Amino acid sequence: MSLSDSDSSSSYGAEYKNLKQLSRERLLHEMLRSAKTGDSRSTWKVLIMDKLTVKIMSHSCKMADITDEGVSLVEDIYKRRQPLPAMDAIYFIQPIKENIIMFLSDMSGRKPLYRKAFVFFSSPIARELVMEIKKDAQVLPRIGALREMNLEYFTIDSQGFITNNERALEELFGDEVNNRKAVECLHVMATRIATVFASLREFPFVRFRAAKSLDATTMTTFHDLIPTKLAAGVWDCLMKYKKTIPNFPQTETCELLIIDRTIDQIAPVIHEWTYDAMCRDLLNMEGNKYVHEVPSKTGGPPERKEVLLEDHDPIWLELRHAHIADASERLHEKMTNFISKNKAAQIQQGSRGSGEMSTRDLQKMVQALPQYSEQIDKLSLHVEIAGKINRIIRETGLRELGQLEQDIVFGDAGMKDVIKFFTTKEDTSRENKLRLLMILASIYPEKFEGEKGQNLMKVAKLTNEDAIAINNLRMLGGEPDTKKTSTSSFALKFDMHKKKRAARKDRSGEEETWQLSRFYPIIEELIEKVCKNELSKLDYPCLNDPSPTVHSTPYAGSVTHNPPAHSMRSRRTPTWARPRGSDDGYSSDSVLKHASSDFKKMGRRIFIFIVGGATRSELRICHKLTGKLNREVILGSSSIDDPAQFITKLKMLATQELSLDDLQI
Repeated sequence: MSLSDSDSSSSYGAEYKNLKQLSRERLLHEMLRSAKTGDSRSTWKVLIMDKLTVKIMSHSCKMADITDEGVSLVEDIYKRRQPLPAMDAIYFIQPIKENIIMFLSDMSGRKPLYRKAFVFFSSPIARELVMEIKKDAQVLPRIGALREMNLEYFTIDSQGFITNNERALEELFGDEVNNRKAVECLHVMATRIATVFASLREFPFVRFRAAKSLDATTMTTFHDLIPTKLAAGVWDCLMKYKKTIPNFPQTETCELLIIDRTIDQIAPVIHEWTYDAMCRDLLNMEGNKYVHEVPSKTGGPPERKEVLLEDHDPIWLELRHAHIADASERLHEKMTNFISKNKAAQIQQGSRGSGEMSTRDLQKMVQALPQYSEQIDKLSLHVEIAGKINRIIRETGLRELGQLEQDIVFGDAGMKDVIKFFTTKEDTSRENKLRLLMILASIYPEKFEGEKGQNLMKVAKLTNEDAIAINNLRMLGGEPDTKKTSTSSFALKFDMHKKKRAARKDRSGEEETWQLSRFYPIIEELIEKVCKNELSKLDYPCLNDPSPTVHSTPYAGSVTHNPPAHSMRSRRTPTWARPRGSDDGYSSDSVLKHASSDFKKMGRRIFIFIVGGATRSELRICHKLTGKLNREVILGSSSIDDPAQFITKLKMLATQELSLDDLQI
């Protein structure tokens, strides 16, 4: 028995697989199925996991998948377990001391819990822990496999993953950063990011957003160096993989750009008008789970039913990135077509007369019933969800608020418009007023200093707790003085006659179809620049770039460039807002097309990782640009946050002690 790296080189076969498919296949085939071979005689096995690996597994596989691979029981390594000495066990665990102690306790002694153990670690294991296992003479012969799977991330989408560092914003950007916690957070994040490249057998060019200084006398802080430190951590892991993983590329195969939440403070709080984002923003969903009421089959009161809005639902897959107005129209068309087609079928059958209907015809009708039932159920579900979202939009006056948000971002509205909105729309929810002020604060930070900020909070009728969230934005965007300096040159350069500032710039020539679809996250421009090789090497150095300037001044920022957080952004029409005849990349045919052989013809993958949480709009952009640039774009982040989650996390950055229980949106 020796420690070996699990080999996924088979993934480079004829068939292309996306990140989610490949992760699922590795867990089911490389790990679970491999334990069926060799010395393993028993048919059924026990799967033992820790809290993290259970989540990794559940993000990629369903329980039925696991059972199909011969697992009859799933257990928690930290819970008391029944001895099953006739069965083999598969351990999928993190390589930490506590897990090794539990594993050795299970398998040592005269009566081990299981006959044989197949051990798979989610990330590289320290040498001293391997020695700890090897020195136990009783356990050693009972080990069927001891491998590093190098799979320690959650797939949230075919093109998205998170490292599950839910407290990254607090631990890395807080007022009083605990250095030990921050370093540990970045270490875990780097390890987990690297396992994505281990799974995909990709070796990236590693680029990162360099620390910005206004002048040579300004010291760079820990906050400034977060992307730099994370890039270095990922690079260290990749260098080890090059030496230890079979078939790991020795030359660069893709590109990775590491940035953090300071790059765009507007995207996490502005209303995103796509079907996916609206579901999560306006409905009380838990992850991908939506709960609704369906009529009782027995004639009793309605029954509560849970459904998952995931990739296996073709309607969800087609509509998730569509503008809510477009999604509603498409659903109406689908329902109308479905009903009219079925009516036509009924009339046709009726016109034949009962004598003409063959057994074959009857069989076809019966066989079609479950299919129709499932189709109509799915359609009805989405019609219900879209209807509920549209009702909330109407009842809360969200269109007017959304228009004001976009106008502020594009420099078409300012402080006076916000004050007028607050005084005329007093029934606007506290959360929506807070989000509007946060957008304003990210563009006009100086308006929130001292008494001016307090007066604005009074006009909006917001609390001191809400003021904490607005005040903490400064930790994601520098001090107000910094912004004044950059925005003064900004205003002179782009519009000398306009007092209102824009956080986006206009690009004419593209026609808009849907209202409120102007906004787009800053990563859209960054990804396009990566693709065109137009990113500034000073602002975004590359660790494996041979250029001497990168190595001599890796942290230098350009004084003449405005930081990307204040850069102008274009007004453009997203592909989902174009006429339906165009290939928007999101129709059912297009989704299926992109999920297959077309990916094989694409250029190198582009990975973009955001420290401090990503948004639904940023995930949408990665799907959109995949089709536009002909390169698969994969988004990674420490977490994926809906607006309410982001605001709660932002409040945690305060110096005073607050717990998540104290904070309510």
